[in-house]
Amino acid sequence: MNMSSRSGGQLVVDALRRHGVDLVFNLPGESFIPVLDALYDARNDIRLVSCRHEAAAATMAEAHGKLTGRPGICIVTRGPGATHASVGMHTAFQDSTPLILLIGQVERHALGREGFQEFDVHRLFGWTAKWTAEARSAAEIPQLLTRAFQIATSGRPGPVAISLPQDVLEEMATAATLDPLPVTERRPEPAALAKLYELLGQAERPLAIVGGGGWTDEGAADVARFLERQQVPVAITFRRLGLVPTTHPTYAGEMAYAPDPKLMARVREADLILAIGTRLGEVVTQDYTLLTAPLPRQTLVHIHADGNEIGRVYQPALGIAAGLNVTAKALAALAPLPPTQQRRGWLSLLLAECARTREPGSSPGALDMNAVMATLRDTLPADAIVCTDAGNFAQWPQRFLHFARRGSYLGPAGGAMGYGVPAAIAASLTHPGRRVIGFAGDGGFLMTGSELATAMQTGAAPVILVVNNGMFGTIRAHQERHHPGRVMGTDLANPDFAAYARSFGAFGATVSRTADFAPALADALAAGRVAVLDLKIDPEALSSRATLSGARKAGFAAQGGGHD
Repeated sequence: MNMSSRSGGQLVVDALRRHGVDLVFNLPGESFIPVLDALYDARNDIRLVSCRHEAAAATMAEAHGKLTGRPGICIVTRGPGATHASVGMHTAFQDSTPLILLIGQVERHALGREGFQEFDVHRLFGWTAKWTAEARSAAEIPQLLTRAFQIATSGRPGPVAISLPQDVLEEMATAATLDPLPVTERRPEPAALAKLYELLGQAERPLAIVGGGGWTDEGAADVARFLERQQVPVAITFRRLGLVPTTHPTYAGEMAYAPDPKLMARVREADLILAIGTRLGEVVTQDYTLLTAPLPRQTLVHIHADGNEIGRVYQPALGIAAGLNVTAKALAALAPLPPTQQRRGWLSLLLAECARTREPGSSPGALDMNAVMATLRDTLPADAIVCTDAGNFAQWPQRFLHFARRGSYLGPAGGAMGYGVPAAIAASLTHPGRRVIGFAGDGGFLMTGSELATAMQTGAAPVILVVNNGMFGTIRAHQERHHPGRVMGTDLANPDFAAYARSFGAFGATVSRTADFAPALADALAAGRVAVLDLKIDPEALSSRATLSGARKAGFAAQGGGHD
């Protein structure tokens, strides 16, 4: 126990080190110079990554938190830095990712006077954080940080924001460096497990929906083992791919935007829904239509680490407020139910339908995105990490690529654009021995493409695929469906993305034909540094399930008119 006199900045860094932090993302600011100075002394233990924008820094920390299950750490300055970082905080909140945002603040005497770049941590992050706090003295920093780690990882994981006034960081104090507080998972009640087992035994058409945050590798493996032992088909929630491998013998597809219509029909036909880890939010339930609120037609068993999520929208027949990983272990230990003809047929039906929808056909244009996915699927190793930005293009990797384990896929369930590039950089830094592929649309890429500089500086080496159709494709699709032919604000005039990448010293190449993709991918993978492939696709290829003309035709049909 270190009781020597230390500055507030040193106390922050000592607390990070005591909690096992080895990677910190930041954009340096004058409000936390004492922290930077203390990190200099800890440089052999903690790597500091300086980014080009606070939104990217917070996103990298969020991606790191997703991959490790430990809080990602981001440090930014007050005012503009804090507000920029709010994008990553919102993603962490909606994605249930542990993250700690440390923010330099004005000196204590200026608080409440609208000092230069002053902000209010409680008002700014009051809705998108599990907890907010502001240090009043250097001596209380160890306790604040220790509590922050516990809150970020307990129950439903999420982000914490702590404001650190500049003079608090400069202040000397004698305070103990505290050990991490234990984070325990609440165990499921035996009676609840017995009831679940009874309901499962009575069901002829059971379907599991698995998602949420807070899973460990062991917990994910246990839930997969339970599903296989009980022969229950499973759908994975939006951007949680890999929790159960896509090659698992009960994998039935993804509950996402533009899902497989047949899977949605099977959800409606199910007589038992086992919702494990998911909140059953808007995307998963298709705007709350797959299950009727508040009383679903299907028998609903809802398992979640946060009891406040159970009954929030849907009243379950059985609610189990317990830790996901300990519950998965208990489920995996249940004796297999005797198979019935009805359940065998139900599982076979869902597996066959899923297999058909995951076979790439062809997409419009000289560069066939379906063929691109087939090449990636044949090329990438089983432990590859795939990161996607928000956008229609993400449907291609989500639908067609294989994801073998937890953490093999990262995507913003909260839907923030600009995620793909920084997440891929963070994944490469977190797991430097693994292949990392990042997908970004041409719109989202330019939101955070400047982080190629961060990748070059740090040695991160993801391959970024820019799906370039010259428009904000998702919004264009909405326009065509609701206001067909009336295009406004969604066309893009893009630079040469390959040349842009090369200007940073990265590898850059343009791909316009299907035959050119495989050799370009091989060159990018062999480059030994961050690489960008500019995939110029036909705007007609809107997504893996939709075309631009099809969206426009549907829009005209909905209005009762003709179409061009």
